[in-house]
Amino acid sequence: MTRLTRRHLIQGAALGATAGIAGIPWPAAAQAARGGVLVIGTTQRARHLNAAVQSGIATMSPAAQLFASPLRMSADFKPQPFLAERWELSPDNRSVRLHLRKDAVFHDGKPITAEDVRFSLETLRDNHPFKSMYAPLNAVTIDDPHTAVVRLSEPHPALLLAMSTSLTPVLPRHIFGDGTDVKVHPRNTSPVGSGPFRLVEFKPGEVIVMDRFERFFLKDQPKLDRIIIREFKDPASLLLAFERGEVDIYSGLVDPRDIARARKVPNATVTGSSAPALGSLVWLAFNTRSPKLADKRVRQAIHYALDKKAIVETMLGGVPRRSTGPIASGSPFYTPKVEHYDLDLAKAAQLLDAAGLKPGANGVRLTVDVDSVPGVPDMKVIQEYMKPALAKVGIEVTVRTSPDFPTWARRVSTMQFEMTIDSVWNWGDPVIGVHRTWLSSNIRPGVIWSNTQSYANPKVDELLAAAGREMDAKKRRALYETFQRIVVDDCPVAFLIEANYHQGVQGRVKSPPAGIWGVNDALVDTWIARG
Repeated sequence: MTRLTRRHLIQGAALGATAGIAGIPWPAAAQAARGGVLVIGTTQRARHLNAAVQSGIATMSPAAQLFASPLRMSADFKPQPFLAERWELSPDNRSVRLHLRKDAVFHDGKPITAEDVRFSLETLRDNHPFKSMYAPLNAVTIDDPHTAVVRLSEPHPALLLAMSTSLTPVLPRHIFGDGTDVKVHPRNTSPVGSGPFRLVEFKPGEVIVMDRFERFFLKDQPKLDRIIIREFKDPASLLLAFERGEVDIYSGLVDPRDIARARKVPNATVTGSSAPALGSLVWLAFNTRSPKLADKRVRQAIHYALDKKAIVETMLGGVPRRSTGPIASGSPFYTPKVEHYDLDLAKAAQLLDAAGLKPGANGVRLTVDVDSVPGVPDMKVIQEYMKPALAKVGIEVTVRTSPDFPTWARRVSTMQFEMTIDSVWNWGDPVIGVHRTWLSSNIRPGVIWSNTQSYANPKVDELLAAAGREMDAKKRRALYETFQRIVVDDCPVAFLIEANYHQGVQGRVKSPPAGIWGVNDALVDTWIARG
């Protein structure tokens, strides 16, 4: 069998070969003439491409190329013009006026107007899993075809961040506003976009091909002619493709052995913290509605029985950082002043005794299932470790596996689980990525990465509501510090690690993604060197 090379891949795309790569037919496209073809490898599978109704990098990464957002964010978290060439925030922080570029068009040639912005923001507010992101949105009023005013019921300290790349795709109202439920709209898999690249081909589980949109509103951008997102069945096959030069960017390196191998690739560079705004936390989530886990003392006991230091330093090679609470340590709102649940088997046993779980004749106090996101090696390692770790305090663990992500997501989102290893991201500001996990109003059966722990604490609801409208950073920090202490004590999840995603980039890639969102940002400056 002939080994697939990057040259074959690009040539196949350029020539429109119907006999393609691993059975993938490549559509016709011009040979790279300006900025070349960028191949991004991933193990994430996108079900569709509409990031207005779906979170997660599988959808949000390609959507950042297909759709423009009102704003972009600089590497130091400062808002920058994008679809909106300028904006004004009202003195009371309850509205922002967006002045859209007059020459911006959708991929079908129709102009992008304020009506499209209004439709998109209302769609996000009503359908996106990050419910708190646009919860204060009252209305979007139209001054003229290119001026929209976003009006809020209360100040929103993360509003400009929320309107940046991958979080707020601007959809064509004339396509998605036809009355069909946007969450299941047939054009979610073949969207007409507003961004720097247009969709050429989407084969779920295989490939996403996007070509340069020649009428994009920024002069001489994007520089690339084509982006190909190739899905691999596992990190091992993706790493092998990166070593062979078949993949230009591997943005999800976490295994220390894989990182070491990637660093040996000639002319490639590997950097850590490749998307600092993501704030990726890996934790053990409890179904607090389960009779086995309703008592917080049981959850706390499990937390004390897990050796987080060993997980970080021994099992995961020191690549991730220790997590201590619901806000990642890179956030200005993080506090370390919480209970860290360092390994303490005696404390765990005392808590289980106090909860009435005495050891039986066989030494077992409790039996419990643990799930994990499939296809993620680090999470699988932690899941397997839990069985011997919790056996030391009389808890018998059954390790459950899911054949694919949809199966796992269905189990967890419908509360058909007891415990699961999960990864939930902060997304730049607590209002966007943190509130959704802990607000009782966001217990939404069927929606993954909402409040799937069914956690409800009125004081937490009150604190998050206050922090979500407070514009003073010092006061916000105080509110979030109290919030973190309460959540850590209630222990609806056991906080384990902060994932430190490394990004491998081939030397031919120039101006690789280096902003706060990494490859989840619009890749308008990246290009491929010839030779």
